[in-house]
Amino acid sequence: MTEPLILAVDLGTSGMKTALITVSGKVVGWEMEPVQLLITPDGGAEQSPDEWWVAFLSAAGRLLKREPDAGRSVEAICCSTQGEGTVPVDPDGKALGNCILWMDMRGAPHLKKQLGGLFNIDGASVDKVLRFVRLTGGMPSMTGKDPAGHMLFIRDTRPELYAQTYKFLNVLDYLNLRLTGRFVATFDSILTSWVTDNRNPDAIHYHDGLIATLGLDASKLPEIVKCSEVIGTLKAEVADALGLSKDVRVVAGSIDNTAAAIGSGAVDDYAPHVYIGTSSWMAAHVPFKKTDVLASLASVPCAVPGRYLLTALQATAGGNLTYLRDNILYHKDELLQEAAVPDIFKVLDQIAERVPAGANGVIYTPWIWGERAPVDDKTVRAGLYNLSLHNTREDIIRAFLEGVAFNTRWLMKPVERFLGQNVKRINIVGGGAQSDVWCQIFADVLNVEVRQVADPVYANARGAAWIAAVGMKRINFDDVPKLVEIRRVYQPQSANSKLYNERFGIFAQIYKQMAPVYKRMNG
Repeated sequence: MTEPLILAVDLGTSGMKTALITVSGKVVGWEMEPVQLLITPDGGAEQSPDEWWVAFLSAAGRLLKREPDAGRSVEAICCSTQGEGTVPVDPDGKALGNCILWMDMRGAPHLKKQLGGLFNIDGASVDKVLRFVRLTGGMPSMTGKDPAGHMLFIRDTRPELYAQTYKFLNVLDYLNLRLTGRFVATFDSILTSWVTDNRNPDAIHYHDGLIATLGLDASKLPEIVKCSEVIGTLKAEVADALGLSKDVRVVAGSIDNTAAAIGSGAVDDYAPHVYIGTSSWMAAHVPFKKTDVLASLASVPCAVPGRYLLTALQATAGGNLTYLRDNILYHKDELLQEAAVPDIFKVLDQIAERVPAGANGVIYTPWIWGERAPVDDKTVRAGLYNLSLHNTREDIIRAFLEGVAFNTRWLMKPVERFLGQNVKRINIVGGGAQSDVWCQIFADVLNVEVRQVADPVYANARGAAWIAAVGMKRINFDDVPKLVEIRRVYQPQSANSKLYNERFGIFAQIYKQMAPVYKRMNG
C-alpha cells in the first residue's frame, strides 16, 4: 500500500460494516455482518452488544484475511456507530444487558415524572427546558428515545441493574471500550444524555446541575474526549485475533450523523447533506450554537473544531423499504412460503422508475415509528392514502420513495430558517443514495441540486477514516471537500417539481388532520 490505511467500523441498526480505507478516502475493501433487532414485549427496541462484537470480529477478520497485504498498512482503527443507545457495563467492561436503542420509547413516562413541573412543555417544566436548551442546545426527547430516558428507565424499573452499572456507554463508547479498555465518550456520543455544557464547542464538559436535574449518578458517566483524539492502542488480544500490529492506534470516532457529515464532504460552513439509511437526517456545520425548539432543530457538538452540526433527525427512512420488503412483498406466509428474496432494492428501483411522478395519486407518510423533526411526535404512524382499484403494487413502491422525500422536504423550511439562507444544493449519502431514481426524486421534491457522493453507502465509514486521519495528523478537516468524489449531479425537473409542490401541501395537511387521530389511537 502506498498510503496508510484506516480500519473503519460502521455499526448501524441493520448491521456491522468494516472497511479498509486510505487516508485519501479510497475504499480498498469492505465486509458486512447483519445484526439482529430485538423488539421486546413491552415495546422496547434492543440489540446485543456481544452480537455487535462477534459481528465486528467476523467482518473485520474476513476483510483482513482477504486483503492480507493491506493489514500491514493499517495505522489506526476508528468507529462510526448508530447514536442514542445505552449499554450498562460493569467495572470489567462486561455488558450487563442488551443495548437500549434509539427507537426505544420506554423511558418516556420516567422522563415526565423526573422533569415535570407546574407549567410544562410536552411534560417537562418550562424552567428545566430553558436550562437544558441554554446549556446543551437541546433537551431530552420526551418520547424517551435517547440515553437520558434510557437511564431513567433502568433506574426506575431495574434498580438492581442500575446499582450494578459502573458506566453507561453509548454504542460508540462500548466499541471503543472493547478495542482499548478505556471508558470514554466523545463530544457527540455524550450529547443525548443531556448532561453536558456545550457552550464552548472545543471544551464539552459535564454540568453537575443537569446531572442532578435528571437524577443520575455522576460516577456512572464516562470521561469525555474529542472525536479525533487517539484514545489508545489496540488491545493485544484484539490485535492477535485480527492479525494486526499491537501498535495500531484507536481514534475515538463519532456517531453516525457526525461521521456522515465528514464522509459526505459537506464540511464547509452551511454546506448541507442528507443521509438516507434506516433513519434519515439533514445536517450542516455551522459556526454557532442555536436551537429551534418548535421544529426540534439544534446545532450540537461534532468532530470539526470550533463548529457545531445542525442536525434534523427523522425517525425512519430506508426502514420503510425494509418493512415493505419483509412484511408485505416477501412476507413468508401461506401466500409466499418459499419466496427467494433477490436484490430487492435494485428491483424496487426498476419498478419505481416505470411509475410517473406522483405515484398515480398514491401518497405514503413514512412515520412508521413516530417522528423526531420537524415535529417530535411518538404517536404518529405510517399510512397509504388515496388508494383505489386503479392502483397497483408499482404505485405503492413509488409512493414509498416519494414519501420519504416529502418527509425530508418537510424539514427544508425550518432548516433554511435556522441557517439563515436558502439551500441551493445538497450532498446525499447513505444506502438509499445508491438509488439513481431516489436521488432524482429528492431533487424534484426538494427542488434543489442533489449531488450523489460516490459509493454513498460508505459515507459513515469514510467519515470515520477521515476523523482518524485527522487524529493521526495525516490531513486536516479543511482537506475533506477536495477529497470527496461526486458520482452524479441531479437537477430538479420543473414539471415534476411543480407536481410535487402540490402533493407536498397534501402531505403536510395529512399530518395536521391525522395527528389527533394517531394520538387518540397510540397516545
